[in-house]
Amino acid sequence: MQNQEAIWLDANDRLGLFIDGPNFHGSSRDMGFDVDYQALLDFFRQRAKLTRAFYYTALDVSGEHTPLKPLVDWLSYNGYIVVTKPTKEFKNGNGNRRIKGNMDIELAIDMLNLAQYLDHAILFSGDGDFRRLVDAVQQRGVKVTVLASSDVTADELRRQADQFVELADFRPHIERFGEGARSRPGATDPQAT
Repeated sequence: MQNQEAIWLDANDRLGLFIDGPNFHGSSRDMGFDVDYQALLDFFRQRAKLTRAFYYTALDVSGEHTPLKPLVDWLSYNGYIVVTKPTKEFKNGNGNRRIKGNMDIELAIDMLNLAQYLDHAILFSGDGDFRRLVDAVQQRGVKVTVLASSDVTADELRRQADQFVELADFRPHIERFGEGARSRPGATDPQAT
């Protein structure tokens, strides 16, 4: 993290975490690591006053088993507020099946509703659609940090944020290593983006 933790986190900040599950997972997967979600919570709890930690994802409920179910269950029992909704299936003009499950509205509503209780919001997403949300939350006096991979972060989102933290720099704090990880043993984040 290049020893800049003191710059981007204040111990007195009331902090909210907003994790765009598919976006965050896709970035970590592209970088070749699994996220230790317990380590992620511990990192922020030790450095600020963590108010809420949200995790957003759509779930495919069409089959008997979804690979995300174990992760979602673990997160909800271990300090995260998990917000889900069922995916929807569409067929394009060629009859090809397409699955969709966007959680942007849910994340935006929660961040705006919680803004009055926060000093600092951390958005784990590089999605440019969140630029206007970041602006609206900043207008309410909340500092917003975007934590994502610069390779997939929209320029307009990065410019709007008060701070940008590169996922590659944050990786050492949250990377999961086998059975010795701080989170549930054998857990992976099987998100499909």
